[in-house]
Amino acid sequence: MTRPLTRVSATDPLELMVELRRALDRSGPAITPVPGADDGTGPPEPTGEEVPQPVGVVVETSGSTGVPKRVALGCDALLASAAASATVLDGQGQWLLALPAHYIAGIQVLVRSIAAGTTPIVVPQGRFDPAAFADASKRLTAERRFTSLVPLQLSRLLESRAGLLALRRFDGILVGGQAMPVSLRARVEQLGLPIYRTYGSSETSGGCVYNGVPLPGVHVRVVDGEVELAGPMLAEGYLGDDELTERTFVVDEGLRWYRTGDLGEFEDGVLRVTGRADNVIISGGVNVSLDRVERVVRGIPDLAESVVVPVADDRWGEVPVVVTVGQHPELSDIADAVAVALGKPARPAHVVRLDAMPTLPSGKPDRLAIVAIVAVTLGSEDAQTAEP
Repeated sequence: MTRPLTRVSATDPLELMVELRRALDRSGPAITPVPGADDGTGPPEPTGEEVPQPVGVVVETSGSTGVPKRVALGCDALLASAAASATVLDGQGQWLLALPAHYIAGIQVLVRSIAAGTTPIVVPQGRFDPAAFADASKRLTAERRFTSLVPLQLSRLLESRAGLLALRRFDGILVGGQAMPVSLRARVEQLGLPIYRTYGSSETSGGCVYNGVPLPGVHVRVVDGEVELAGPMLAEGYLGDDELTERTFVVDEGLRWYRTGDLGEFEDGVLRVTGRADNVIISGGVNVSLDRVERVVRGIPDLAESVVVPVADDRWGEVPVVVTVGQHPELSDIADAVAVALGKPARPAHVVRLDAMPTLPSGKPDRLAIVAIVAVTLGSEDAQTAEP
């Protein structure tokens, strides 16, 4: 059996929440949340497509490193994720929504609110404003209070006393979307903030591993270095792409596994993700993980929000490039630190300084835009260059 798929604007998350509730209890069509026009939300719009009856939401991935995919999420998967999250957070409560409502992290804030029977407080959509977040946090009225952020938002909130006071109002703060810089992690631990580092994706209905530990019902294994996940939160697959669905979701030992494409280690019940399997370059005949390079670079003072991308090189094939905002250490110091940690082939060959880091609406770095900027910038006065 199937049911219709309707396109719903995410401009007003509370209006979206009405349609999401109808999708989850199957009293309405499945929905695909989309960014809305600035001048209004507009009514739900049928797409003319049909989806399998279990599907409640179709999410388009951000496409930060490639072509976006349409992830079909079952109603039961979304609700199972919300229930597992509530177990780890020691109960349900009221949420503050500070993320775009058409991405899975924002959608899950709405799903958790529906499951809890509470109304979320919404930070004005658009560019993140720490002052607006702080003001919105004062309107939370429930006994238990939660929010979900990306590392950049958390970092900006910690820049002011008002932001820190706002963060102290929460019983749980989920932080995901990308790895948390080591320096930021150390600071929040020192402050004693109730941070939960989350790992997951649209294909897992959002975060399904908190602080390295799988949520209840979630299974983790590492096969040939690649992280695979199983559990009731998995997506049905990719809408309109059966071939990709079959490659990505596999059945083994009686469980359906999602092949994440991430590299990692799972020991003593704790998952450590080390990078993307597809974010590896060959420099001088040696495989170099740009995620590992980025992790080392972000541990250097003043480089916590840096991004590492590849660039073609006539001599080495490809080399890492550090992209940062504001002042930064000398390239030689950065390259030496990376070489000590990962070996000489991983040394960055360039540093590019930007006035502002391009980001997606989700808050993640827009790596495709960054690569394009780097291609134009190299050779200008804004770039440092050295032999890798």
